[in-house]
Amino acid sequence: MDSSTYPEEFRVAVAQMQAARLRPEVFCEEMPAPQRIAPYASALSADVTVDGQDVGTGRIVLLHDPAGNDAWAGTFRCVAYARAEIDPEMANDPLLGEVGWSWLTEALDAHGAAYAAPSGTVTKVSSESFGSMAEEEASAQLEIRASWTPLGSPLVDLGQHVEAWGELLCTASGLPPVPEGVATMPSRRGQRGRI
Repeated sequence: MDSSTYPEEFRVAVAQMQAARLRPEVFCEEMPAPQRIAPYASALSADVTVDGQDVGTGRIVLLHDPAGNDAWAGTFRCVAYARAEIDPEMANDPLLGEVGWSWLTEALDAHGAAYAAPSGTVTKVSSESFGSMAEEEASAQLEIRASWTPLGSPLVDLGQHVEAWGELLCTASGLPPVPEGVATMPSRRGQRGRI
């Protein structure tokens, strides 16, 4: 589909997504978006890399239905995914799910990304090896799947939502927060394509 036929509101939202400022540890690029969920969609994927090691990954999808969607309570919907390796001891913490969800809501609030109708899951997976694989260390992963309706007055700024998602990726991956007053420089490694 020719991007010039996309609604102006959607084109602006995608441009805002692509202009979001992410930490240099986040390599972000455009990826194919699901085509059957909404009339218009755009997606970004990202990997969090520290000292040459990938420590987290995720994606964010922007869905747009100009006619609106009752389940979304709006015309846009963000769908996000974040996965990170965690210390196996953390996987035993009964509050990990609640804490993982708070990382998302706190990131949205910190970036001024107003939202409604949030939903999602936090999944923790731990693995131990036995038998001929007993030498391998125990491992654990945290997965956060979430969706929310971005709000704005008069218009939504999707850049704030992408930046919040980027912060969620970094927090889940164990990166320390950027100190207050320190500006985040855009990642030169991230390549964002145009729709």
